[in-house]
Order: sequence, then structure tokens, then C-alpha cells
Amino acid sequence: MNFIKLAATAAVLATLATPAAFADKLDDVINNGVLRCAVVLDFPPIGYRDANNEPAGFDVEYCNDMAAALEVDAEIIPVTWAERLPAIVTNRADIVFGGTSDSLARAKTVGFSIPYAIYFAQAVVGKDSGIKSFEDMKGKRIAAAVGTVPEQEWMKIAEQWGESNLYQGYQSENEVFLAVAQGKADAGITTNTAVKPITDQYDSIVPGPRMPWTTDYTSVAGPRKDVTWLNYINLFITHQVRSGRYDELWLKYVGDTAPELRIPGVMY
Repeated sequence: MNFIKLAATAAVLATLATPAAFADKLDDVINNGVLRCAVVLDFPPIGYRDANNEPAGFDVEYCNDMAAALEVDAEIIPVTWAERLPAIVTNRADIVFGGTSDSLARAKTVGFSIPYAIYFAQAVVGKDSGIKSFEDMKGKRIAAAVGTVPEQEWMKIAEQWGESNLYQGYQSENEVFLAVAQGKADAGITTNTAVKPITDQYDSIVPGPRMPWTTDYTSVAGPRKDVTWLNYINLFITHQVRSGRYDELWLKYVGDTAPELRIPGVMY
């Protein structure tokens, strides 16, 4: 009898010592039947609203493609630049498609995939601003979206020039472009992909100079600790490239040859 009791006790203890089954983000998305994608919708042609006020653009289609691969529905969650990381931290979204630079500082908060899109920073300027080159931006009122790499990089330059007081931060790029169009700012800093649609939209805005900082490799963001989910995202990006879908989407929305995603000297 004592032997039976001991055996039963041992079985219970063994059960308690066994780690509980862990449902990761990949399981959650599949079980919930929906992929919640945070997307910046004031970043044409990468993310915007079409004539019917529906989400559209490169990032939106990327989300739809991933949802199709997972055999779930896609839900687009509009966010500002500053809301991208909090959307992951607060579990408002499962993933962020939003031109997010994979900085070491940000990697302390969220996890990043391999690069899925590449940009460089460029200014759009008022037609009468007199800005033709980067050096012409000295003494000018410069605007950018809050919480973005263009803002962070420009502030370093503004401090060197002693012109931090001339900087204007806005919550969205649409506000940046409107400020330039209305003459409230002389230039707005955005990415090369946004220049054509914005200069087409506003007669008072023309393409400006390229910014002197490095090429911006951007990644998909997800929960920092969920390695299985990040591995799946990496594999999905790889399949998008292998299938030609990445090239197709870039040509459709940017109208140019898709940039090479590999970083020189890095094993991606």
C-alpha cells in the first residue's frame, strides 16, 4: 500500500515538474483566425488609404500575403510612426509592417525580422524654398514625423549647426507634407519612395536633396521573446523574395526595380 502511495505521489510530482504546453504567437494567430498588422497609412505608396478610404499599399499587401500563407484573415490596424512599437508591446497587433529601422535600441523592446524593404532619406521642399542641395538646408525650417529615424538623424545635424530651434516635429508624415505645402516649413524629410506621390499631389512641393546618412534597412517587428514567430516571419520574407512577389509589389507601388535586400558582408 505504501509503495502504491509513493508511486502515485511520484507521478503527481513528475506531472507538476513537466513544463506546461506553451502556445506561442504563431499558434495564437492561427487559433484566432486573424493576423493583426499594424501599418502606417500616411506613408504612400508603402501605406495609405485609397479613393474608397480603404488601406492600400506595399505594406498592406504584404500583410494580406502573410495572412493568406497562414490561412487566416488580415486585419489592418492604422498606427502613427510613434505607435509602432507600443502596438507590439501592448499586444494591440501581432506584427508591424511600417518601415521600421532595426536599431539596437529598439531591439531592446521588440523583435526584428531580416530586412523586408530598403529606403534612403530624402527631402521634399517648398518650390520657393531655394533648397537645391543638402547644404542649402542650413537656416531653414525642417520638419519630420515624431519617432522616426529621419527625425533622430536630422536632430544630430541640427545640433551641430546650432539650429535645433528650427526643427518642427509632427505626429504623421501627412502633417509634415501639409506644413511644407502651406509654407509653414521649408522642407520635410521622408523616404525616397514617398517623394513622387507627394510631389504629384502638391503643386507647391518639389523633390529635394538626399540626406547624408546611411541606407535604411527596415524590418518587420514582432514580440521580442517570441523566437518561433520571428523565425516564421523570416521564412515568409524569404519566400516573398524567392517567388518574385517582393519584386512584383515593389514595381507596382514604387515603380522601380526592387532593391537588393542583402546587406554587404552580412549573412542574410
